[in-house]
Amino acid sequence: MTYPDPTLFGHDPWWLILAKALGIFVFLLLTVLSAILIERKILGRMQLRLGPNRVGPAGLLQSLADGVKLALKEGLIPAGVDKWIYLAAPVIAVIPAFMAFAVIPMGGEVSVFGHRTALQLTDLPVAVLYILAVTSIGVYGIVLAGWASGSVYPLLGGLRSSAQVVSYEIAMALSFVTVFIYAGTMSTSGIVAAQNDVWFIFLLLPSFLVYLTSMVGETNRAPFDLPEAEGELVGGFHTEYSSLKFAMFMLAEYVNMTTVSALATTLFLGGWHAPWPISIWDGANTGWWPLLWFTAKVWLFLFVFMWLRATLPRMRYDQFMALGWKILIPVALGWTMIVAATRTLRDSGYQAWATGLIGVGAVATIALLLAGWRAVRARNLRRTPAPPVRSVDDGAYPVPPMPAKESADA
Repeated sequence: MTYPDPTLFGHDPWWLILAKALGIFVFLLLTVLSAILIERKILGRMQLRLGPNRVGPAGLLQSLADGVKLALKEGLIPAGVDKWIYLAAPVIAVIPAFMAFAVIPMGGEVSVFGHRTALQLTDLPVAVLYILAVTSIGVYGIVLAGWASGSVYPLLGGLRSSAQVVSYEIAMALSFVTVFIYAGTMSTSGIVAAQNDVWFIFLLLPSFLVYLTSMVGETNRAPFDLPEAEGELVGGFHTEYSSLKFAMFMLAEYVNMTTVSALATTLFLGGWHAPWPISIWDGANTGWWPLLWFTAKVWLFLFVFMWLRATLPRMRYDQFMALGWKILIPVALGWTMIVAATRTLRDSGYQAWATGLIGVGAVATIALLLAGWRAVRARNLRRTPAPPVRSVDDGAYPVPPMPAKESADA
């Protein structure tokens, strides 16, 4: 296999840089169009119905028809909105979603018209931090859309989104720390190269589970779609949007899903490395083949998004925040400390089995402490006496007289 030479980045001819940027843009657009259609098909099958089957052969042109319909709708601007922020919010939401994909490695070195180049637009020594920063900027689009709409329900959706980002980005960033410790770099291409022998999902499974949960919350997808909860907030932050402005929010949502799926592939599933047993073939990780393995892994995560939407109900807001602050962040922080300690011991000359035993012991101790705390808390709750039940007839509640009582008094 051929890993990209870091010196290649920044030295491609201008036409090749433009072609790679255009290729990423087209890849994301086609992924979004396909994901919308496939999600509706999967949801239909899981809910014992057909899904789209009218527009085009087997309904394959439904996403394209929906896009044309949104483009032709009248773009209304409600009275009372902050016009310029109202119009800028969809743009702020969608542009960072595309920018984050610039540092995602989609393959090794290939030859394009005689030029050796990496299947990656660029790379940075702190590429993962760049992705975190850019995706955080995208959330401003949701917050500003809710604030500028001049309506109560969008404002509540924007507030929920800001709290959601603060809560789940902390857990997500902590899950990255263990990857940095093992890979020794924050460069995305370097992290992929560090997984040549074993993928980090096997070494850092708790970090992967924390990231998997955080990425669903970060993208406002069910069961964590609190900022756009239709049952509570009509449509959430985009209630007052229509036409192409609404389409841009939908585009940003699906591009963000693709970005976090690609990041999960890069950090934990070996990036563009071929899965076993395909990796036994010598040419599996050369040429353009890695692009196929990378795309397949991304679609695996997109299917998980769709599966969760069809399976789980929406969480209550207090449950959602408790999950982020009381479970994900403590687990990610504790696991980071364990990984850092065991890695330091290995670098100090201790055997791998000894450090592994220490790590397993630490995890088991934390699990026992959590189980004991839950048992003590449950016992205390059982000992707490229940409040007395007050009767309706004793005048404790301002209710009208019961019909039977009226007839008896008469």
